Amino acid sequence: MSRKILFFGNERLATGVHASMSALQALIANGYEVAAVVAAQNEVGKSRQQRQLEVAAIAKQHDIPLLTPVNLSAARDELAGFDAEAAVLIAYGKIVPTALLDTFPSGIINIHPSLLPLHRGSTPIESVILEGAKQTGVSLMRLSAEMDAGPVYVQAIVPLKGNETKQTLAHQLSTVGVDLLTDNLSKILDGSLRPKPQDDAAATYDSQITKADSQLDWTKPAGRLEAEIRAYAGWPRSRTRLAGKEVIITKAHLRHTQGTRSVPGSLNVLRKDGLIIITCGQDELAIEHLQPAGKPEMTVSAFLSGYKLDPNSIAGQ
Repeated sequence: MSRKILFFGNERLATGVHASMSALQALIANGYEVAAVVAAQNEVGKSRQQRQLEVAAIAKQHDIPLLTPVNLSAARDELAGFDAEAAVLIAYGKIVPTALLDTFPSGIINIHPSLLPLHRGSTPIESVILEGAKQTGVSLMRLSAEMDAGPVYVQAIVPLKGNETKQTLAHQLSTVGVDLLTDNLSKILDGSLRPKPQDDAAATYDSQITKADSQLDWTKPAGRLEAEIRAYAGWPRSRTRLAGKEVIITKAHLRHTQGTRSVPGSLNVLRKDGLIIITCGQDELAIEHLQPAGKPEMTVSAFLSGYKLDPNSIAGQ
């Protein structure tokens, strides 16, 4: 059994998060020969807005070639030339062409952060936060031509507490995924662990998230908005206007209400508690931390000391 593999992806399981646990590092530590790391070209640029890929730093540290092909199909012969037994893929960010799937004898093995066939698509972490799911998990699967439809080797269930942010959940799932991979990869390569087909009839597909989703809509229930703030952390984030200035809400909690309600977006400032209370379509949202445009994140108390907030104004206007 060859222990030579290729590694595809950036390990960032969701947009706007950083890779806090590294499967690449774990594979190297477990004695696998990583012949090359393959990343999407637009992720390894030199823009000041780009954060260096964690996998790029690891590749450099271990003298592993870092490849950024414009076209994977065109790079097939080059990739096949490494004579790797398998490839491991984690968050590559682009569709892998069918022509590449059979290049490796043991296929391309993918860590997907959901309990497939649930949450197929690119936003499984955000989606379970938004829907208030009680659990999620990680699937170790063999890549196929259809999106996230390949047969699954093994899964691990991760219970959810309901307070996870995108980054904390990505870290938790990364940790579980690394263990799942290192515990099972040798069995996949020697053929003793075979994947089982997914139940396509039970599949669910997650919606794409766009920059437009960052605008907080105060006619929505407060519980939904609180979940959006956690799910959209990092990108696209959750924005509104307060004191005539655009702000990003970074931490908030739900306040249940009874009786007469104000117009959605109405403000109530609780200086003693360091909170800005905003009426929603159902219940209220209590803002704890926020980030004014061009400023660092701050508490509501710090914001109120530097900005004049009219209690009669409407959030978002």
